[in-house]
Amino acid sequence: MLTGSEVRRKFLDFFVLKGHREAHSSSLVPANDPTLLFTNAGMNQFKDVFLGLEKRDYSRATTSQKCVRAGGKHNDLENVGFTNRHHTFFEMLGNFSFGDYFKKDAIAYAWELITSKEWFGIDKAKLYATIFKGEAGVERDIEAYDLWVGQGVPKDRIFEMGLKDNFWQMGDTGPCGPCSEIHYDMGPTASEQGHPECHFPCDCGRYVEIWNLVFMQFDRDANGKLNPLPKPSIDTGMGLERVTAVLQGVISNYETDLFTPLIKRAAQLTGTSLTKELEKEAKAKSAASLRVIADHSRAATFLISDGVLPSNEGRGYVLRKIIRRAITHGRLLGQTKPFLYEMVFAVCDLMNDAYPELSEGAGRVSKAILAEETRFAHTLGLGLQKLEQDLLDAQLVYEQLKEIAADPKKTKAAGENPDDFPMLKRELELGPRYNGANAFKLYDTFGLPLDFMVDATRDRGLEFDHLGFEHAMNQQRERARASWKGAAKQTANPVYQQLPRSLFEGYRQTRSDGCEVLAIIHNGQGARELKVGESGEVILDHTPFYAESGGQVGDRGWFYSDDHNTVVADVTGCYSPIQGVRAHQVVAKQALRVGDKVDAVVNADVRESTMRNHTATHLLHAGLREVLGKHVKQAGSLVAPNHLRFDFSHFTAVEDEELQDIEDIINKEVLRNQIVETITDVPIDEAINTYHAMALFGEKYGDKVRVVRIGDFSTELCGGTHTGATGEIGLIKILKEGSVSSGVRRVEAITGLGSLAHFRMDHQLEGVVSAFANPTFAHKPRKDGAPLSDELSAHAEIVSPAEALEAELEKKDSEIKRLTRELDSARMKSASASVSTANIGGQIKDVKGVKVLAHRVDNLERAQLRTLVDQLRDKMGSGVVVLGSASNGSVSLIVGVTKDLTGRVQAGKVIGPVAQKVGGKGGGRPDLAEAGGKDAGALDAALDGAYAVVESLLA
Repeated sequence: MLTGSEVRRKFLDFFVLKGHREAHSSSLVPANDPTLLFTNAGMNQFKDVFLGLEKRDYSRATTSQKCVRAGGKHNDLENVGFTNRHHTFFEMLGNFSFGDYFKKDAIAYAWELITSKEWFGIDKAKLYATIFKGEAGVERDIEAYDLWVGQGVPKDRIFEMGLKDNFWQMGDTGPCGPCSEIHYDMGPTASEQGHPECHFPCDCGRYVEIWNLVFMQFDRDANGKLNPLPKPSIDTGMGLERVTAVLQGVISNYETDLFTPLIKRAAQLTGTSLTKELEKEAKAKSAASLRVIADHSRAATFLISDGVLPSNEGRGYVLRKIIRRAITHGRLLGQTKPFLYEMVFAVCDLMNDAYPELSEGAGRVSKAILAEETRFAHTLGLGLQKLEQDLLDAQLVYEQLKEIAADPKKTKAAGENPDDFPMLKRELELGPRYNGANAFKLYDTFGLPLDFMVDATRDRGLEFDHLGFEHAMNQQRERARASWKGAAKQTANPVYQQLPRSLFEGYRQTRSDGCEVLAIIHNGQGARELKVGESGEVILDHTPFYAESGGQVGDRGWFYSDDHNTVVADVTGCYSPIQGVRAHQVVAKQALRVGDKVDAVVNADVRESTMRNHTATHLLHAGLREVLGKHVKQAGSLVAPNHLRFDFSHFTAVEDEELQDIEDIINKEVLRNQIVETITDVPIDEAINTYHAMALFGEKYGDKVRVVRIGDFSTELCGGTHTGATGEIGLIKILKEGSVSSGVRRVEAITGLGSLAHFRMDHQLEGVVSAFANPTFAHKPRKDGAPLSDELSAHAEIVSPAEALEAELEKKDSEIKRLTRELDSARMKSASASVSTANIGGQIKDVKGVKVLAHRVDNLERAQLRTLVDQLRDKMGSGVVVLGSASNGSVSLIVGVTKDLTGRVQAGKVIGPVAQKVGGKGGGRPDLAEAGGKDAGALDAALDGAYAVVESLLA
């Protein structure tokens, strides 16, 4: 019996023998493809090849591609653990033809691999094939039918399906075509719906699709028309987990050796007794929970290894849901402590043969999951509290409904419409229940599992609103689909597709003479010439211009005429519309025509500044890893002439001392003037395993790569331009560090002349600082704490301008605070004096036996007004106090009522009408209320009217 790893290896070996190039799995984060949340099929990494945007040096490929389907349009999350074949993470085995072989060879290869005794040797009597039956104006795939018959497949085992099942398309437009599937009969016991005597194509679970062969033969245009592709292609996909289950003779993918070690480890970590019955009983809750943990630990490990971190949006949000779902299933098994982080090492051990890179980052991945487990423990506690409150509220609402229904008078008093009474009756007939929409909020926000909430609801004697929950779930799925539709990628502009590759000479030189203009693009269309002043794109046969890539901006410069002196066009940028073709973005200074010869000249100053920043980026990456840890990986970058920006994975803010250490380390490498070595055409596996070069997040690499090495300090895969030695950088100055998103930090820095300009600005600032604080005569205290004496120079350190300014500002701040306190105290004394019994006696009025005082005291803060109100209430013994204060055009009001009067007069009811007169509103307790206003000019009138307000309340 083949192991899962052997199945993977055997598939790849078969196609290598058939002349295919074995390509390594691409990242789970699709490179340069906004249409996808995660890589979800083997063809994703070849998408640009199929679209004509990219060219490879081979026309046949085979891969084992890691995939995730857990968000957006492709979301299997809720089914995982409860079916035999749903997963969040899985591997897709595939073979691909880029305009090479087509249906005949694809079908022959597939049948040979799965039925030959030398390979998989699957019983032909258990196999079925499907073809496209023809629908919606697309003809029946009679060619595929005849080819299956030619392989010896009985006609009664070839079934015809429609567009839904047997026609594939990349998007609304672009490559598409019929497909042909191979299904395997797992036997009657595999039926999940109790159909032991069913027949193919019953979807009860007995018949499993193990391979899909897609025949890309059309290109759908914007009008929906299918145009034949000049070079039809092949894209196939076989689920490794599914075919392994077939070859190992088990019904469930979870019973294969791709999962059983993980399930056993999950059982150990959760303290679950793992019996044979438990392993095979899919409906047992504990078995399902163990399957969830096993599956989700694979997904989390691979996603974090590929640079995704838990967050509240996009890919990070899906990862967070996966991790939290696994944690909650661990809690269902009784494990309340962190455990999932330990599953990482089990995953790495199991998958190390195919993905050796996992082991290097295992510690980082484990830390990320542990941090999420710790965070979720707090969130889950809040969710449980919310659930408890929701259930109490549901019971209370039902009891209130019973009371209302029992007494029509109460119904009227409660404001219920008598016409709603029948609906009220229906609510009562349904019984006490927990609202499904509320439950979904707890599920989605706090990660409470559905089973747990259903059980808790039942324990309280309530019914769970499953329909409401499902409705909320479907709405959320629709929102997820909508948010990740993206824009379908279009096939490459035919003008670009038909062009030969541009020869790039920019690694060696910044000027290339006699470059032929191969094509001109103006307003998106091919053109024969650009007139003076027109903008467009120009393709040359050879060029020194670097095209924007890998975070480095494209070169700028000029095209000169064949007299080597006259500028024909300004080059404002350069990019690659398809691989190998460089489009120069130009503004014509003279007429420029196809066939012209020009001298292409890069702006050397801009190029050199960009090179300094790019080499500095490599040093910075290595320095961050040395100081912060090997978990640091690049998560994005920008290399421009005037600055560099570097995003990296890290969980906390980088301390100032750490930034200083990083800056010191990388500038020592600059001072060493290390040679920057570039090694070209290195096989990707050799670059990673022999040179130990770092492959960067989000980049797409070919089979041959370029390695940039700086001594023993830094080795990366990179296609950018670099200095010849680190000393050419001049000096690297880190400007700032901050957060980009959860788990991702950003550093910005400058080099060369940028650093010089920065130091000049600092020197100017130092001159300004010296006017406030003289650093020459400011000294730090002695380190031993003793007072300074004559040996000052031996024991004291001269304070830097920044430290001197900080000390001076602290001194000024203390002085300002002292003066503010004195001013507040003086204002308070003045206000207290103004409301002495002698001064306010005439303002206290008797309103229906209640003493009322309304008084204005300007320039007081709210806290001071409260103190003053308390003093006045104490002086009056019994009464109502209304104070108003105007300051900088705004108004503050406060009303105080002594405790003995709150039954007759409430402070909140007094302050409302008063506040309205100054354009404000407020409220508060019966004994104290506050308000604000905007019209200081109306304050006196508002205070005068306070007596009438109190009188109206006493009526």
